[in-house]
Amino acid sequence: MTTRTRRTVTFGSAGTLVAATLIAGALAAPSASADAQAGQGGRAHAAVGKDREAVGAAIAARRAAKKGIDWKDCPEDWGIAKPIQCGWVTVPLDYAKPNGKQIKLAVDRIGNTGSKEERQGALLYNPGGPGASGLRFPARVTSKNKLWEKTAKAYDFVGFEPRGVGHSAPISCVDPQEFVKAPKLDPVPDSEADKRAQRKLAAEYAEGCKERSGWMLPHMTTPNTARDLDVIRAALGEKKLNFLGVSYGTYLGAVYATLYPSHVRRMVFDSVVNPSTEKIWYEANLDQDVAFEVRLKDWMEWVAKYDATFHLGDTYKEVRAQWEKLRATAKKAPLNGVVGPAELVAYFQNAPYYDSTWVSIATNWSKYVAGDPKPLIEAASPDLSDIAGNKSSENGNAVYTAVECADAKWPTSWKKWDRDNTRIHKDHPFMTWANAWMNLPCATWPSKQHKPVEVKTGKGLPPTLIAQATRDAATPYPGGVELHKRLKGSRLITEKDAGSHGITNLANPCLNERVDTYLLTGKVDSRDVTCAPHATPKP
Repeated sequence: MTTRTRRTVTFGSAGTLVAATLIAGALAAPSASADAQAGQGGRAHAAVGKDREAVGAAIAARRAAKKGIDWKDCPEDWGIAKPIQCGWVTVPLDYAKPNGKQIKLAVDRIGNTGSKEERQGALLYNPGGPGASGLRFPARVTSKNKLWEKTAKAYDFVGFEPRGVGHSAPISCVDPQEFVKAPKLDPVPDSEADKRAQRKLAAEYAEGCKERSGWMLPHMTTPNTARDLDVIRAALGEKKLNFLGVSYGTYLGAVYATLYPSHVRRMVFDSVVNPSTEKIWYEANLDQDVAFEVRLKDWMEWVAKYDATFHLGDTYKEVRAQWEKLRATAKKAPLNGVVGPAELVAYFQNAPYYDSTWVSIATNWSKYVAGDPKPLIEAASPDLSDIAGNKSSENGNAVYTAVECADAKWPTSWKKWDRDNTRIHKDHPFMTWANAWMNLPCATWPSKQHKPVEVKTGKGLPPTLIAQATRDAATPYPGGVELHKRLKGSRLITEKDAGSHGITNLANPCLNERVDTYLLTGKVDSRDVTCAPHATPKP
């Protein structure tokens, strides 16, 4: 939901910083019999005519359970070191045709660090996007991440690349080197001509997706990824799923919990996408624009507090004026010929996303104002020599676009887009237009758009845990509240007065201990909990 360099973190973009539907139409969740078949390997034909995708998923899960995963050392060019192992899980491209074309999904794992008696199964992870790879998750164990020591004793840590991502039948919409070239057009339009230019680029991008990846587009939905997740569960030999989803990963988890409630064992939702069908995805992006402005102000007030260090102003207004000055300078003449307003927004948006970036961004900005522009320019510039990185960035953006455009019906009227974004930009100018242009390909999407799944509690769903910061920019706080309402028995842990995105991997004992307790015992507090914020960065 913002500029085209970011979206591997949030629902993303929202994600970095951040809808689903069943491909055969507006169908309900799978019948109980189909649900049971997928978990127990029964005869799938019993549900024929009720839900072809559910039947296809049951068939695929049964096959995967029988085949298992052939774990080996990871390919050298994946950059995943021993003792982590890699493998593949085969899934149907179209679950309505389980015997048709198949695709392979990349998975990796590291075994639990405790004893055989301590092991509770596999913990699967999705970091968001849509479009982000989860293959780095097992490295939380090899890097000795202390936040996860207790959980690692009980669980194998399993990562995977969703369909379309990385090594899992990757999709593409444009040449990666063209995708990263800079400077790009200023996202804030000065005229109708500027808007027409951006609309043309968005339409061309949508057409590029069709030309390069049209065979995958109809099947790039969150419900299909949820079905893939269930096949991976079966391939791992797990009767039930343990899952940690961050950002868009919370929406994936919510759709899974709706389709397969009796297959859930433990599920943690961290930084929640609002699952309301009215929000997926157009309205969710507009909500994000407002929240980014709020969190940007938080950061700029922090910069002002440390004016003795950064010398960018000792009030929010002064720091904001420095931002406007920097933006105007780059608009007039891109820094080093490369960093224009679009590149600055793409770089500075990391501050509203993660307060772990506050010091580095403020430091580079401070050096620029003091006469040393090199650190800021290097940080905000694309690296055309990073072929693999650019390919990954383009792929992540392609998947983000494909999933959000396919998950739900988007407005096709330019008047509506123009009216809504003009209104929001007036008081929230930092991200609004950049986000609009990133999502605008959905207005002319060349493939079917579906109806989102109605996320709700199904029979057999156990208690789940929701973690949400009140000032999260990428996935605003009301999303956590909405999911909490929809999943009976869930518990909401609120990190008050905090705004980092993805909070279960930050040090906050109030939150960390509850996540450990839930994953290790299944127990949740008798009521919702509010935690004080994690420590604010200091220069």
